[in-house]
Amino acid sequence: MKEKHKKSISRRDSLKRMGLFMASAAAWGISSLASCSKNKKKRIILYFTATGNCLYVARELADENTELLSIPQLVKENRYELEADEIGIVYPIYGHMPPNRVREYIQKTKLKAGYKFAVLTYGNRKCNAVEIWDDISRKAGCPFDYITTMIMVDNWLPNFDMNEQMKIDKHIPENLERITADLSAQRRWHEPFTDEERRQHEGFLQATGINPEVGFLMQSQDAFIVTDACIGCGICAEVCPRGNYKLTSQGVTTEGDCEFCFACIQNCPQKTIQFKQMREVNPNARYRNEHVSLWSIKEANRQ
Repeated sequence: MKEKHKKSISRRDSLKRMGLFMASAAAWGISSLASCSKNKKKRIILYFTATGNCLYVARELADENTELLSIPQLVKENRYELEADEIGIVYPIYGHMPPNRVREYIQKTKLKAGYKFAVLTYGNRKCNAVEIWDDISRKAGCPFDYITTMIMVDNWLPNFDMNEQMKIDKHIPENLERITADLSAQRRWHEPFTDEERRQHEGFLQATGINPEVGFLMQSQDAFIVTDACIGCGICAEVCPRGNYKLTSQGVTTEGDCEFCFACIQNCPQKTIQFKQMREVNPNARYRNEHVSLWSIKEANRQ
Protein backbone atom coordinates (compact mmCIF):
# COMPACT_ATOMS: atom_id res chain seq x y z
CA MET A 1 0.00 0.00 0.00
CA LYS A 2 1.47 3.22 -1.07
CA GLU A 3 1.68 5.98 1.45
CA LYS A 4 0.30 9.37 0.35
CA HIS A 5 2.77 12.16 0.87
CA LYS A 6 1.31 15.44 2.13
CA LYS A 7 2.78 18.53 0.65
CA SER A 8 4.53 20.36 3.45
CA ILE A 9 4.12 24.12 3.86
CA SER A 10 7.07 26.05 5.14
CA ARG A 11 6.70 28.43 8.05
CA ARG A 12 7.49 31.31 5.71
CA ASP A 13 4.73 30.30 3.28
CA SER A 14 2.30 29.89 6.15
CA LEU A 15 3.01 33.36 7.47
CA LYS A 16 2.80 34.77 3.96
CA ARG A 17 -0.63 33.24 3.39
CA MET A 18 -1.81 34.47 6.77
CA GLY A 19 -0.60 37.96 5.96
CA LEU A 20 -2.48 37.96 2.66
CA PHE A 21 -5.64 36.80 4.43
CA MET A 22 -5.34 39.49 7.10
CA ALA A 23 -4.68 42.20 4.52
CA SER A 24 -7.71 41.08 2.53
CA ALA A 25 -9.89 41.07 5.65
CA ALA A 26 -8.62 44.50 6.66
CA ALA A 27 -9.27 45.91 3.19
CA TRP A 28 -12.79 44.45 3.27
CA GLY A 29 -13.36 46.01 6.69
CA ILE A 30 -12.11 49.43 5.63
CA SER A 31 -14.26 49.27 2.54
CA SER A 32 -17.30 48.36 4.61
CA LEU A 33 -16.63 51.17 7.07
CA ALA A 34 -16.23 53.64 4.23
CA SER A 35 -19.49 52.42 2.75
CA CYS A 36 -21.26 52.83 6.10
CA SER A 37 -19.83 56.32 6.64
CA LYS A 38 -21.09 57.39 3.23
CA ASN A 39 -24.62 56.42 4.23
CA LYS A 40 -24.52 58.48 7.42
CA LYS A 41 -25.77 61.99 6.96
CA LYS A 42 -23.81 64.82 8.50
CA ARG A 43 -26.10 67.07 10.53
CA ILE A 44 -25.41 70.54 11.94
CA ILE A 45 -27.74 72.01 14.55
CA LEU A 46 -27.51 75.71 15.34
CA TYR A 47 -28.98 76.89 18.61
CA PHE A 48 -29.59 79.95 20.76
CA THR A 49 -30.06 79.39 24.48
CA ALA A 50 -30.44 81.51 27.62
CA THR A 51 -31.68 79.09 30.24
CA GLY A 52 -30.82 75.78 28.55
CA ASN A 53 -34.13 74.78 26.94
CA CYS A 54 -32.98 75.05 23.34
CA LEU A 55 -29.57 73.55 24.06
CA TYR A 56 -31.32 70.57 25.65
CA VAL A 57 -33.56 70.13 22.59
CA ALA A 58 -30.58 70.44 20.23
CA ARG A 59 -28.71 67.77 22.16
CA GLU A 60 -31.70 65.44 22.10
CA LEU A 61 -32.02 65.81 18.32
CA ALA A 62 -28.33 65.13 17.77
CA ASP A 63 -26.72 61.79 16.95
CA GLU A 64 -23.09 60.69 16.71
CA ASN A 65 -22.79 62.42 13.34
CA THR A 66 -24.15 65.80 14.50
CA GLU A 67 -22.24 69.01 15.18
CA LEU A 68 -23.85 71.43 17.65
CA LEU A 69 -23.03 75.10 17.08
CA SER A 70 -23.99 78.09 19.24
CA ILE A 71 -25.18 81.07 17.19
CA PRO A 72 -23.57 83.66 19.52
CA GLN A 73 -20.26 81.82 19.13
CA LEU A 74 -20.62 81.63 15.36
CA VAL A 75 -21.18 85.40 15.30
CA LYS A 76 -18.15 85.89 17.54
CA GLU A 77 -16.02 83.74 15.20
CA ASN A 78 -17.47 85.41 12.09
CA ARG A 79 -18.58 82.04 10.68
CA TYR A 80 -21.36 82.56 8.19
CA GLU A 81 -20.90 79.69 5.73
CA LEU A 82 -21.91 76.17 6.77
CA GLU A 83 -22.37 72.99 4.77
CA ALA A 84 -23.80 69.59 5.71
CA ASP A 85 -26.36 67.07 4.51
CA GLU A 86 -28.84 68.47 7.02
CA ILE A 87 -28.82 71.78 8.88
CA GLY A 88 -31.23 72.62 11.66
CA ILE A 89 -31.85 75.50 14.01
CA VAL A 90 -33.38 75.52 17.49
CA TYR A 91 -34.35 78.83 19.07
CA PRO A 92 -36.82 80.29 21.62
CA ILE A 93 -39.55 82.62 20.40
CA TYR A 94 -39.74 86.08 22.00
CA GLY A 95 -43.01 87.82 21.26
CA HIS A 96 -43.61 85.00 18.73
CA MET A 97 -40.47 86.13 16.85
CA PRO A 98 -36.87 84.84 16.81
CA PRO A 99 -34.25 86.44 19.06
CA ASN A 100 -32.65 89.37 17.29
CA ARG A 101 -29.26 87.60 17.20
CA VAL A 102 -30.85 84.64 15.40
CA ARG A 103 -32.59 86.96 12.95
CA GLU A 104 -29.33 88.76 12.20
CA TYR A 105 -27.44 85.51 11.71
CA ILE A 106 -29.89 83.96 9.24
CA GLN A 107 -29.89 87.19 7.21
CA LYS A 108 -26.12 87.00 6.76
CA THR A 109 -25.34 83.30 6.64
CA LYS A 110 -25.11 80.83 3.76
CA LEU A 111 -26.43 77.41 4.72
CA LYS A 112 -25.77 74.69 2.15
CA ALA A 113 -27.79 71.56 2.87
CA GLY A 114 -30.22 69.24 1.14
CA TYR A 115 -32.59 69.45 4.09
CA LYS A 116 -33.12 72.28 6.55
CA PHE A 117 -35.29 72.18 9.66
CA ALA A 118 -36.27 74.54 12.46
CA VAL A 119 -37.62 73.84 15.95
CA LEU A 120 -39.06 76.86 17.74
CA THR A 121 -39.56 76.55 21.50
CA TYR A 122 -42.10 78.52 23.50
CA GLY A 123 -43.64 78.48 26.95
CA ASN A 124 -47.17 79.82 26.66
CA ARG A 125 -48.28 81.17 23.30
CA LYS A 126 -46.69 80.59 19.89
CA CYS A 127 -49.20 82.38 17.66
CA ASN A 128 -47.93 82.32 14.03
CA ALA A 129 -44.24 81.87 14.93
CA VAL A 130 -43.85 79.29 12.14
CA GLU A 131 -45.08 81.77 9.52
CA ILE A 132 -42.82 84.49 10.92
CA TRP A 133 -39.72 82.28 10.67
CA ASP A 134 -40.69 81.09 7.21
CA ASP A 135 -41.02 84.70 6.05
CA ILE A 136 -37.70 85.80 7.60
CA SER A 137 -35.73 82.83 6.26
CA ARG A 138 -37.23 83.06 2.77
CA LYS A 139 -36.40 86.76 2.52
CA ALA A 140 -32.84 85.81 3.50
CA GLY A 141 -32.74 83.31 0.63
CA CYS A 142 -32.64 80.41 3.07
CA PRO A 143 -36.03 78.65 3.18
CA PHE A 144 -36.57 75.74 5.58
CA ASP A 145 -38.17 72.43 4.62
CA TYR A 146 -39.52 71.63 8.08
CA ILE A 147 -40.65 74.08 10.77
CA THR A 148 -42.35 73.08 13.99
CA THR A 149 -42.83 74.34 17.55
CA MET A 150 -42.29 72.73 20.93
CA ILE A 151 -43.63 73.86 24.28
CA MET A 152 -41.16 74.11 27.18
CA VAL A 153 -40.93 75.75 30.61
CA ASP A 154 -41.73 79.45 30.18
CA ASN A 155 -38.91 81.60 31.60
CA TRP A 156 -40.73 84.94 31.27
CA LEU A 157 -40.31 86.15 34.85
CA PRO A 158 -42.76 89.10 34.73
CA ASN A 159 -45.68 86.75 33.95
CA PHE A 160 -44.80 83.36 35.37
CA ASP A 161 -43.64 81.81 38.62
CA MET A 162 -40.69 79.60 37.72
CA ASN A 163 -41.43 77.18 40.56
CA GLU A 164 -44.97 76.67 39.28
CA GLN A 165 -43.86 76.42 35.64
CA MET A 166 -41.52 73.53 36.46
CA LYS A 167 -44.43 71.54 37.87
CA ILE A 168 -46.39 71.59 34.61
CA ASP A 169 -46.15 68.54 32.36
CA LYS A 170 -45.40 69.99 28.93
CA HIS A 171 -45.06 66.56 27.29
CA ILE A 172 -41.46 67.23 26.30
CA PRO A 173 -40.45 63.56 25.72
CA GLU A 174 -43.45 62.98 23.46
CA ASN A 175 -42.71 66.08 21.41
CA LEU A 176 -39.05 65.15 21.07
CA GLU A 177 -40.08 61.70 19.86
CA ARG A 178 -42.42 63.25 17.30
CA ILE A 179 -39.79 65.65 15.97
CA THR A 180 -37.08 62.98 15.91
CA ALA A 181 -39.30 60.73 13.79
CA ASP A 182 -40.09 63.60 11.41
CA LEU A 183 -36.41 64.44 10.97
CA SER A 184 -35.46 60.80 10.41
CA ALA A 185 -37.99 60.70 7.58
CA GLN A 186 -36.86 64.13 6.35
CA ARG A 187 -40.45 65.25 6.49
CA ARG A 188 -41.15 68.43 4.54
CA TRP A 189 -43.84 70.21 6.54
CA HIS A 190 -44.66 73.50 8.23
CA GLU A 191 -46.75 73.28 11.37
CA PRO A 192 -50.11 74.96 10.70
CA PHE A 193 -51.50 77.90 12.62
CA THR A 194 -54.86 79.64 12.73
CA ASP A 195 -56.09 83.05 11.61
CA GLU A 196 -56.85 83.76 15.25
CA GLU A 197 -53.20 83.12 16.15
CA ARG A 198 -52.10 85.56 13.46
CA ARG A 199 -54.50 88.18 14.81
CA GLN A 200 -53.15 87.63 18.32
CA HIS A 201 -49.64 88.40 17.09
CA GLU A 202 -50.81 91.51 15.26
CA GLY A 203 -52.53 92.66 18.45
CA PHE A 204 -49.31 92.07 20.38
CA LEU A 205 -47.35 94.26 17.95
CA GLN A 206 -49.90 97.05 18.21
CA ALA A 207 -49.96 96.92 22.01
CA THR A 208 -46.17 96.90 22.42
CA GLY A 209 -45.11 99.05 19.47
CA ILE A 210 -42.40 96.53 18.56
CA ASN A 211 -41.08 96.77 15.02
CA PRO A 212 -41.66 93.33 13.40
CA GLU A 213 -38.66 93.91 11.12
CA VAL A 214 -36.37 94.19 14.16
CA GLY A 215 -38.04 92.01 16.76
CA PHE A 216 -37.73 92.02 20.51
CA LEU A 217 -34.66 94.24 20.95
CA MET A 218 -34.09 96.25 24.13
CA GLN A 219 -31.26 98.19 25.78
CA SER A 220 -29.83 96.39 28.79
CA GLN A 221 -29.07 99.61 30.67
CA ASP A 222 -32.77 100.51 30.41
CA ALA A 223 -34.04 97.05 31.30
CA PHE A 224 -31.85 95.92 34.23
CA ILE A 225 -30.08 97.19 37.33
CA VAL A 226 -27.33 95.52 39.34
CA THR A 227 -27.91 95.91 43.09
CA ASP A 228 -25.36 96.16 45.90
CA ALA A 229 -25.85 92.46 46.60
CA CYS A 230 -23.49 91.75 43.67
CA ILE A 231 -20.42 89.72 44.70
CA GLY A 232 -18.57 90.21 41.40
CA CYS A 233 -18.66 86.54 40.38
CA GLY A 234 -18.82 87.52 36.71
CA ILE A 235 -21.44 84.94 35.70
CA CYS A 236 -23.61 87.62 34.07
CA ALA A 237 -20.66 88.66 31.91
CA GLU A 238 -20.22 85.08 30.67
CA VAL A 239 -23.83 84.07 30.03
CA CYS A 240 -24.95 87.20 28.15
CA PRO A 241 -25.04 86.36 24.40
CA ARG A 242 -24.40 90.04 23.61
CA GLY A 243 -21.56 90.53 26.08
CA ASN A 244 -23.39 93.44 27.72
CA TYR A 245 -22.06 92.94 31.25
CA LYS A 246 -18.62 94.13 32.34
CA LEU A 247 -16.68 93.72 35.58
CA THR A 248 -15.11 97.05 36.53
CA SER A 249 -13.39 98.52 39.56
CA GLN A 250 -16.71 100.19 40.39
CA GLY A 251 -18.64 96.94 40.11
CA VAL A 252 -20.68 95.31 37.36
CA THR A 253 -22.06 97.51 34.57
CA THR A 254 -24.42 96.68 31.73
CA GLU A 255 -25.00 98.41 28.40
CA GLY A 256 -25.89 97.51 24.84
CA ASP A 257 -28.44 95.85 22.57
CA CYS A 258 -30.33 93.28 24.62
CA GLU A 259 -32.24 90.18 23.48
CA PHE A 260 -34.29 90.28 26.70
CA CYS A 261 -33.49 86.56 26.97
CA PHE A 262 -33.04 86.77 30.77
CA ALA A 263 -29.81 84.72 30.76
CA CYS A 264 -28.33 87.27 33.14
CA ILE A 265 -31.18 87.51 35.63
CA GLN A 266 -32.00 83.80 35.61
CA ASN A 267 -28.41 82.63 36.13
CA CYS A 268 -27.28 85.20 38.72
CA PRO A 269 -26.63 83.18 41.92
CA GLN A 270 -27.26 86.17 44.22
CA LYS A 271 -30.44 87.33 42.41
CA THR A 272 -28.75 90.72 42.32
CA ILE A 273 -29.82 91.59 38.75
CA GLN A 274 -33.32 93.04 38.74
CA PHE A 275 -35.76 94.64 36.33
CA LYS A 276 -35.88 98.41 36.22
CA GLN A 277 -39.50 98.79 35.18
CA MET A 278 -41.09 95.36 35.62
CA ARG A 279 -42.04 93.21 38.56
CA GLU A 280 -41.56 89.48 38.84
CA VAL A 281 -44.35 87.12 39.82
CA ASN A 282 -41.93 85.36 42.18
CA PRO A 283 -38.65 87.27 42.78
CA ASN A 284 -37.19 84.29 44.64
CA ALA A 285 -37.68 81.79 41.81
CA ARG A 286 -35.19 81.24 39.03
CA TYR A 287 -34.94 78.69 36.21
CA ARG A 288 -32.33 76.75 34.26
CA ASN A 289 -33.10 73.54 32.38
CA GLU A 290 -32.34 70.65 34.71
CA HIS A 291 -30.34 68.83 32.00
CA VAL A 292 -28.04 71.77 31.20
CA SER A 293 -25.23 73.06 33.41
CA LEU A 294 -24.31 76.68 34.02
CA TRP A 295 -20.96 75.92 32.40
CA SER A 296 -22.74 74.89 29.18
CA ILE A 297 -24.62 78.21 29.10
CA LYS A 298 -21.30 80.02 29.53
CA GLU A 299 -19.72 78.01 26.70
CA ALA A 300 -22.64 78.80 24.42
CA ASN A 301 -22.83 82.54 25.08
CA ARG A 302 -19.47 83.80 26.35
CA GLN A 303 -18.31 86.82 24.35
